[in-house]
Amino acid sequence: MLTDTHCHIFNKDYDNIFEILENLKEYNLKRIIINGCNHETNEEVMKLIDKYDNVFGALGIHPNDVDEDIDKNVDYIKSNLSHPKIIAIGEIGLDYYWTQDNIENQKKCFITLMNLAKENKMPVIIHNRDATDDMIDILKEYKLKGIMHCFTGNYETARTYINLGYKLGINGIVTFKNSDLSEVISKIEVKNILLETDAPYITPEPYRKYKNEPKYLNVIAKKVAGIYKIDDQKLAEILEQNYHDIFDIYQAK
Repeated sequence: MLTDTHCHIFNKDYDNIFEILENLKEYNLKRIIINGCNHETNEEVMKLIDKYDNVFGALGIHPNDVDEDIDKNVDYIKSNLSHPKIIAIGEIGLDYYWTQDNIENQKKCFITLMNLAKENKMPVIIHNRDATDDMIDILKEYKLKGIMHCFTGNYETARTYINLGYKLGINGIVTFKNSDLSEVISKIEVKNILLETDAPYITPEPYRKYKNEPKYLNVIAKKVAGIYKIDDQKLAEILEQNYHDIFDIYQAK
């Protein structure tokens, strides 16, 4: 069975959340991690992890949401880190694609949450878009484990992240015909990746006309198994170990 390490299953995007989360095992999913992005979605994460056994949570502030009330958001995250099913801080990071007007605010928020992860010995789930140089400079200041969500970089960037202690989050982009991600990850060991859907976004081929859901992780896994020339079961076993490599560092809380 598989783990979707990054998805956003929230009311604003789905009218069938109960159906999706009740049927995870039927779709070969052992667990999913729902990532919060702001105060509203962090609150929703907390409700969902208490309701569903195989739903785990990460609390964070997406770089596109850093201009909200940061103190309120950070305080809420702090107050809920002791919950046994909150297993990471994320989604956090830098995004210079949509706007560069608030870069300093993005960095400040990101560093605040990285410090929080360090203090609490928690993994991080990190968003990076068009900010790789600044991202690497900040990551080098910490010795944390985590996932580089939605990785699309080149081989050299992949090696840098891996050497810093991160695994690469591989999602539906690996199935796109115009993506060279397959070639990049074929050069790195399978022990360095984890799979994600980023639902409701980035639905894999050939289902791109549909809203993404965790069930489509199987399509991504099939593609990745082909890249590494291993069968589905072997891939699932390796990915399960990769999951524990990251998240067991906080398992005893």
